[in-house]
Amino acid sequence: MAETQIHSTVDFGKEGKQVGHLAIPYSYNLAGWANLQVPISVLARGDGPTVLLMAGNHGDEYPGQIAILKLLRELEPEQIHGRLIMIPILNPPASRAGTRLSPLDGQNFNRSFPGRPEGSVSDQLAHYLTTVLFPMSEYVIDLHTGGRSTDFYPCAHMHLVPDREQRSRMVAGTLAYNTDFAFLYTDIAGTGLLPVEAEDQGRIVITTEMGGAESITASLNRLSQDGLRNVLVHTGVLEGDFVTRADLGLPPTRWVQSLDREDYRFAPESGIYESMVDLGEDVEAGQAVGQIHFLERPDREPAPIVAPRAGVLLGDRGPSVCSQGDCVAVIAHDVDPGSLE
Repeated sequence: MAETQIHSTVDFGKEGKQVGHLAIPYSYNLAGWANLQVPISVLARGDGPTVLLMAGNHGDEYPGQIAILKLLRELEPEQIHGRLIMIPILNPPASRAGTRLSPLDGQNFNRSFPGRPEGSVSDQLAHYLTTVLFPMSEYVIDLHTGGRSTDFYPCAHMHLVPDREQRSRMVAGTLAYNTDFAFLYTDIAGTGLLPVEAEDQGRIVITTEMGGAESITASLNRLSQDGLRNVLVHTGVLEGDFVTRADLGLPPTRWVQSLDREDYRFAPESGIYESMVDLGEDVEAGQAVGQIHFLERPDREPAPIVAPRAGVLLGDRGPSVCSQGDCVAVIAHDVDPGSLE
């Protein structure tokens, strides 16, 4: 592939603390020579792993952005062993607009990998991560929520990668988040995901679905921030005391998975979605987890959305209005943790 067009104002080989940006060239009607500035910070000291920490892959997913922005201001090199690269907002235009897709090119950044150096802003940044940042990193942490479209029971999650050593280390990193659920998921909405590209390069990938919607409670922010610090301590890049769920007086993390397309429930028609089960609640096979009401036909009975088999409701529709084909529920099923070894 061709070399990147992106200019970095930070030196990845330098020790200490740097705060700068990645400058991505693009043009629009009022600026022929413009660049999108993506914030980036590097803290480096001595020997240790390189950890790449990111949020704002989708603009409308804010807890991770807040958590990394706080870390960026609070951490100093004296707390670091190795190198911590932080990109708090991968998609600044989408973050400002509160949208999933980039207003600059209309792309879903999480479907842009491995990217193209001569492409759109999203293509260029994906290519930079693929060819520059992933190869220098041992750990890749990509923080998500369901955004405005989906509300998730807050959880750390991961793909079931085939390499057993990589999988074992990803399991340990996922557990370090200390969430009630750890979620194994599959990709049902296209290819080109950031985690998949990093996994294919052998990186230890740790991701989350920390709730959803635009209302972020104080408890959700605390979980996002405390969990993230614990994960960084687990990797060895950050000094501190590692905490387990047992230390917190909590039961073990419950492993669940949604690996079958039937676990993702789609609206058969457009209308107003009514949630009928709380997130984290167990459901039976055939149980209605929600139903769709019809604006134009108030005389019609609602269309039920049912669980195909027993499990737990892990994801629920965000906005009440839904269109045909929208994912309105995610049903997950228990996994024996021993099977992950």
